[in-house]
Amino acid sequence: MSSDRLTTRHALPGDLPALSLLMERAIDVLQKGFLDARQLAASRAVMGLDTQLILDRTYFVAECAGVIAGCGGWSRRATLFGGDHAKGRDPQLLDPARDAARIRAMYTEPAFARRGVGRLILAVCEADAARAGFGRTELAGTLSGEPLYRSCGYRVIERFAAGDDVPLLRMGKILPVPTLEADPISLKRT
Repeated sequence: MSSDRLTTRHALPGDLPALSLLMERAIDVLQKGFLDARQLAASRAVMGLDTQLILDRTYFVAECAGVIAGCGGWSRRATLFGGDHAKGRDPQLLDPARDAARIRAMYTEPAFARRGVGRLILAVCEADAARAGFGRTELAGTLSGEPLYRSCGYRVIERFAAGDDVPLLRMGKILPVPTLEADPISLKRT
């Protein structure tokens, strides 16, 4: 549907139930073919939403005709990945002069896969992090997300496993210098 228009906005606490369901569907559907059944189950133990991102106003939703098509965010905190329930979270604030902002919890509703949702949210996150003074970003990407991240300029730093052998890729990117005229929240994709 080429006439569908994607818009972005900050995620709100009231979005949590819808975002949780979207994340479950994304893991169940979009990770198939990349993870076996055991890894899919294990990924639910480490992946998910970090509600601190919503409180920090660094988490976004993409909508199409009022339907949440995807979500994702960035963080100025040390945690690289994982939802509220994941072990090893670190709320320490990062130093933009020295550290990379974290791209976090990127999920697309399966019905909207490969329609520019992830690319749009990633662009919004990168622009927002750059305006906050960060010159680099890092993320923990899934195998199914790797093609998107590579196409957006991310390079693999290391491969590692989380939880019960869930394969992830730590990837990074140098951000362009931000421009003042672009407000990423109002970016629209047609």
